[in-house]
Amino acid sequence: MECFMNQTVHPLTPPLLHLSPPHSCGYLPVSDAATLFVETTWPMNPLLYEWLLQRGFRRSGSHVYRPYCSACNECLPIRLSVRQFHPQRSLKRVIEKNKDLSVSLHPAGYTDERFKLYQRYLQNRHADGTMANPKPEDFSDFLLSHWGMTLFVEFRRDHRLLAVAVVDLLPHSLSAVYTFFDPDEHARSPGTLAILWQVQYAIEQQLEWLYLGYWIRNCRKMSYKSRFQPLEVHKMQRWQPFSLIEKNDPMTMGFPSSPS
Repeated sequence: MECFMNQTVHPLTPPLLHLSPPHSCGYLPVSDAATLFVETTWPMNPLLYEWLLQRGFRRSGSHVYRPYCSACNECLPIRLSVRQFHPQRSLKRVIEKNKDLSVSLHPAGYTDERFKLYQRYLQNRHADGTMANPKPEDFSDFLLSHWGMTLFVEFRRDHRLLAVAVVDLLPHSLSAVYTFFDPDEHARSPGTLAILWQVQYAIEQQLEWLYLGYWIRNCRKMSYKSRFQPLEVHKMQRWQPFSLIEKNDPMTMGFPSSPS
């Protein structure tokens, strides 16, 4: 962490952005989803990526993007203030029922064991989606980046791998990239457990934020994220309390043509 401390960044040259052709949405039945991508030749690194996270972007592999849909503004970037977080009783129960697990931190990378778990998870949870039937190269292309500081958090019981949380370590924050787990262990709430672990790790590393990707009000698969408070959402080019969303705030995201 010493290489990150007390550093701030503002790129001398804003990134060039590319808009994808319209495509089907993986979460909601909208007609014309689209994605804004950062030019891949832009000199990305953890400092600059955090600058983009603060502006609502996210990564998939080494590609950095954010939704940019003409008819829909439902994908809201969210982040958690880890130092203000206090778990509800239900979240404490998740910790309690997983006390038999061991947790270890590893450099990001492909292994056959991780890939088999990833494969099982996608076949169970996303069998009808674009991520179904992954190949080993799909695992690496989605979870790893050549410019990031990515870690794999492994959750095991009696040496058996039950879940893996993929996280990016950044100057002032963690970013939750993805979590995959044994579908037979869903009663343990592995996704929730992974976030709880990340909160604690961020606090130990004296970080401020845990970025949790996007939240969509009417997407059941994302509903668990709202259990972690106090959340902030990125709308109208600034971060605002999640409570505004709960009050059915009608504001749109107001994406600019390039980040400022």
